[in-house]
Amino acid sequence: MSADFDELLAVLDLKRVDDGTFLGVHPSKNPVRTFGGQMMAQAFVAASRTLSHPVPPSTLSVHFIAGGDPERDLEIHVVRLRDERRFANRRVDVMQDGVLLTTALVSFLAGGKGLEHAVPQPEVVEPLDVPPIDELLGGYEEVVPHFANALRPIEWRYTNDPAWIMRDKGDRLAHNRVWMTARGAMPEDPVLHAAALVYSSDTTVLDSIITTHGLSWGHDRIFAVTTNHSVWFHRPVHFDDWVLYSTTSPVAAESRGLGSGHFFDRSGQLLATVVQEGIVKYFPARATGSVSP
Repeated sequence: MSADFDELLAVLDLKRVDDGTFLGVHPSKNPVRTFGGQMMAQAFVAASRTLSHPVPPSTLSVHFIAGGDPERDLEIHVVRLRDERRFANRRVDVMQDGVLLTTALVSFLAGGKGLEHAVPQPEVVEPLDVPPIDELLGGYEEVVPHFANALRPIEWRYTNDPAWIMRDKGDRLAHNRVWMTARGAMPEDPVLHAAALVYSSDTTVLDSIITTHGLSWGHDRIFAVTTNHSVWFHRPVHFDDWVLYSTTSPVAAESRGLGSGHFFDRSGQLLATVVQEGIVKYFPARATGSVSP
């Protein structure tokens, strides 16, 4: 999978057209529409590359407007909203042929020392004590082909059963906890480490919406699409080491659901918080057989 990781680095290596415009490419393996995590990570990198001096990221807030065509490059336009010594703000529009696909607001802030507290990391087994996702996909390639055939630049190790195995067991699960790390040597660039987290934050975060109801991708007729996604960065990210992505769903209503998550490092420090909203529709299988008049 090191080739997949190299492709991720190439996707994040944006081509600068001018002071505020970049071009982004797609990898060789894509879903039907451009992966949202890819566009978010590219928007984040573009915003970061326009800073006049290094300022750590504080917030990324993204709205998805239209689906992207993986056969065509992405045009990424950065608008400078604020530049100060310790603060910076950017708006980033991701487009194709004049059509707006995604718009993002990115904030940067050097806050310094202050009050500190955080929710604790849940108790989970160590990453090397659970199988890699490749083993968990064995025998389920036709059930969840979009996972089995996807680009996998990030190593995933579930500490609980993933949705497709949970469904086979007839279980329900109100959370998902997955260890993640890069499947290659990360460059010594904090922007890319944070971008890898942004890219990964778009995976598994909506799973708890369906696993709470004992459902699974592939097994059940489910339509899901992300509408908006936000990441709050609390501490520097080192994605060349294992991080735990712990996610839950606080609510689902009116065909929309929220997934929320926290990234922790190996020592238990909270690195980032994620909230994603998606349209999620479940179509139960119709009962068969005749009905008496």
